[in-house]
Amino acid sequence: MKLTDDIESVKGVGPQLAVGLRQLGIRTVFDLLDYLPRRYEDYSDVSLIQNLRPGPITIRATVKQATGRYVRRGMHITEAVISDETGSLRVVWFNQPYRAKALKAGEAYYFSGQYELSHQRFQLMNPSAELVKDFPLNTARIIPVYRQSKTITTNQIRKLIGACIPLVSALPETLPSAMLLEHALLSRSEAIRAMHYPDSREQLMAARRRLGFEEVLELSLASLLNKQENAAETSLTIQFDEKLARDFVAQLPFKLTDDQRKVVWQIYQDMQRKSPMNRLVEGDVGSGKTVVAAMAALMAIKEGFQVAFMAPTELLAKQHAATLQSLMEPFGAAPLLLVGTMTTAQKKRAYEHITSGEAKFMVGTHALIQEKVDMHTLGLIIVDEQHRFGVEQRKALMAKAGHMPHVLSLTATPIPRSLALTLYGELDISVLAEKPAGRIAVATQLVSHTKRDALYAAIKSELDAGGQAFVVCPLITESDASEMMSAEHVYAELQQKQLVGDRIGLLHSKLKAEEKDRIMQQFVAHELDVLVATTVIEVGVDVPNANLMIIESAERFGLSQLHQLRGRVGRGSKAAHCYLLLSDSTRPPSKRLRAIASSTDGFRLAELDLEIRGPGAIYGALQHGALDLRVVQLTDTKLIAEARQAAKEFLESGETLLQYKELAARVKRLRAVTNLN
Repeated sequence: MKLTDDIESVKGVGPQLAVGLRQLGIRTVFDLLDYLPRRYEDYSDVSLIQNLRPGPITIRATVKQATGRYVRRGMHITEAVISDETGSLRVVWFNQPYRAKALKAGEAYYFSGQYELSHQRFQLMNPSAELVKDFPLNTARIIPVYRQSKTITTNQIRKLIGACIPLVSALPETLPSAMLLEHALLSRSEAIRAMHYPDSREQLMAARRRLGFEEVLELSLASLLNKQENAAETSLTIQFDEKLARDFVAQLPFKLTDDQRKVVWQIYQDMQRKSPMNRLVEGDVGSGKTVVAAMAALMAIKEGFQVAFMAPTELLAKQHAATLQSLMEPFGAAPLLLVGTMTTAQKKRAYEHITSGEAKFMVGTHALIQEKVDMHTLGLIIVDEQHRFGVEQRKALMAKAGHMPHVLSLTATPIPRSLALTLYGELDISVLAEKPAGRIAVATQLVSHTKRDALYAAIKSELDAGGQAFVVCPLITESDASEMMSAEHVYAELQQKQLVGDRIGLLHSKLKAEEKDRIMQQFVAHELDVLVATTVIEVGVDVPNANLMIIESAERFGLSQLHQLRGRVGRGSKAAHCYLLLSDSTRPPSKRLRAIASSTDGFRLAELDLEIRGPGAIYGALQHGALDLRVVQLTDTKLIAEARQAAKEFLESGETLLQYKELAARVKRLRAVTNLN
């Protein structure tokens, strides 16, 4: 058997099993060995029932009985009684109805999970269960757990990998031997073997370090090569006009923060160079990114260039256009709006103004990249929430220039430094950490589900006093399989019960764009008192009169997401409040909920979110998946710095990737999915 052989060549894999494996991306023997565990169950430290203490535990016990039943709103509970020589223990699983049939009375299992207090007694909650007889003798008790599907179980994958593990020695090495020696790394074959069959925790850590190092090295090489290529391009230079900048600042109704001044100066220096700017400005909610973008646009327009400002939604594009109108109109640079819902006649007039060069500043959505939009003198591109646009969309807008334009990206999502270095390595990054003077802090409070009616009674009083409230829910429609509050259910309940007489709107992603826009405009105009919504309102929505944010089933949201939602209020003169409603009153609030209640520092919260949930929470599932970061822990700043330095030294040494085929192929693919292309 060879690494390149089809998966059906593995003993025990027939046509039906092969279909299921291919759905998991396993098509060859190599794919199988490269299918790394998603986590591990450590059975090496087994406790006796009589010695249990709260926290993560592993015990070896025999099943006495197991039963399952459905309870309120479709939730299923499986309960079992298990025993060892020192005592018995109650075990509970939620929404795992297969457990009752799978557990065989009289059989011995290893159970691994959380031993904790629930409903006034200690019990083992949602543990994994592995048959003792399935454990090979004389092996470590650290067991890999693989991502499975409806047709393929983790046990099946384990057995198939076991049949192919001798072939690990045939895996080609992907890193230079000098690099392995200098950084004390395992070989690739040693690392892959240890990922599937770790002899100890120390060996597993060494394997993860080797493969994580390689992931960061590949990504760093891709971004550094892209950055080199970008620096070699020639862009149109945009000269700094000090008087114009001073005049613009003088007419602002507020004083720029020191951070804003610093970032604007970085942008002006970039645009004066012959190589194109590629800068990301990250700023917490309300840090003043739009003003910074306006000052950049003003310099480009003064030089006779066109500027395109692309936002991910029509609502955001219209809000940006309105804000920029007031900022830019005194200088004869009012923006032209171009969005998909404009009439054919309106779009035709917009195309004509852009083609003739009469329109110097265009603000819009994906409509800006349509073929009919002809920009002859595009000098600067500004992309808001750039991670919400695909690679091809960003490239299409850049292609409108006919040369390499300057690119300024904006994001309201604070990005931890380790993540920024890894995922945005080819960008120059500026940070707006300072809040403008007068920005109201939002008081945040955790509220038990048992006090929900009392909370809404207080909310009604605030609405009667002229306030407005967002109510955010994790689901659109109620689900039998979940206890989460849905927007449709809460909308109906508030109308009929807690907020009778108040004007309530419903907003979610399944509505048509025109309907979403109409409802949002009603809320902005205070024709609605309450807006019940999903996270469609997460980024950028600006309603100065809204001073109340209620988040239902708050434990279902990530930390950065909660912070973004909280940032929708506190934009006016009223005292602002954010209430995090907990749907489960039997468990104490999680670490992330306690953090959001105690801090308004978006960058600190983003670091914590990265630690708790991983990079996908911040970067977005699609692009994170494309980058395929399977092993590296992005909280490991020491490893990231070491791998990035190794990438720099490799390129500076004059060595070429041509000598390392596997590494070169991976870097080539990553160059196509990182930020700058």
